[in-house]
Amino acid sequence: MNTINSKTIVFIHGLFMNPVSWNPWVKYFEAKGYNCHSPAYPFHDGNPADLRENINPALGDLTFAEVIKSLIVFLDNLPEKPILIGHSMGGLAVQKLIGMDKGVAGVCIDSAPPKGILSFEWSFLKANLSTINPLKGNSVCMPTVAWYQYAFCNTMTMEETGIEFEKFVVPESRNIPRSSTKDDGIIDFNKPHQPLLFIAGEKDNIIPSSLNKKNFEAYNDKNSKRDFKQFKERTHYICGQKNWEEVAEYISNWIIENK
Repeated sequence: MNTINSKTIVFIHGLFMNPVSWNPWVKYFEAKGYNCHSPAYPFHDGNPADLRENINPALGDLTFAEVIKSLIVFLDNLPEKPILIGHSMGGLAVQKLIGMDKGVAGVCIDSAPPKGILSFEWSFLKANLSTINPLKGNSVCMPTVAWYQYAFCNTMTMEETGIEFEKFVVPESRNIPRSSTKDDGIIDFNKPHQPLLFIAGEKDNIIPSSLNKKNFEAYNDKNSKRDFKQFKERTHYICGQKNWEEVAEYISNWIIENK
């Protein structure tokens, strides 16, 4: 069984977010002695408000494969293989990168599903359809506060959601999630892998906990470490939701236990 020997953590954001959303986590884990990084997807770097005001039209063509390529370039320039922590589409990126042996461990928080891992829960279909809608072509997707409240912050008020929206939400490519459901999102579930931890939010609308459990259970190698943890009352906004430190502490302890 593989052990986790690295003092470097790379945080990978999901859709409609950028590295700014990881700032509290970076501070938290730096205080524990880790060297932390939070790279941006192409066209995602900068102040979220500025990115909303000045949408790069090239963003609309960005695919999941191109996101993974940009992350590989970043990881290959680090002095050691890192622990990978990703949220949502970042969780799927972690699974892809672990499959490529680019990290010593992976933490997938409310992970987007690999190709072939499906959910027919209404909340999943409702929350995702507006983004992947084929009738929208390659237009950049700019969500509304109402959508963000349903998909991410469904236990928060609209007023509370609006505050978080202003701080963190960025425009997004529809082609990242579209391509992740095709060959870009293939995971070899039979392949031996470094330790993986799947974390799910009990009240996540856009990525239901049951979908994360199904993703976790798809891995077949009996000699590879994998764990699953559901946090009660947590939504897709688990990394910024009140008491997010409890989730970070659980991850920190999991890393220590697997050293």
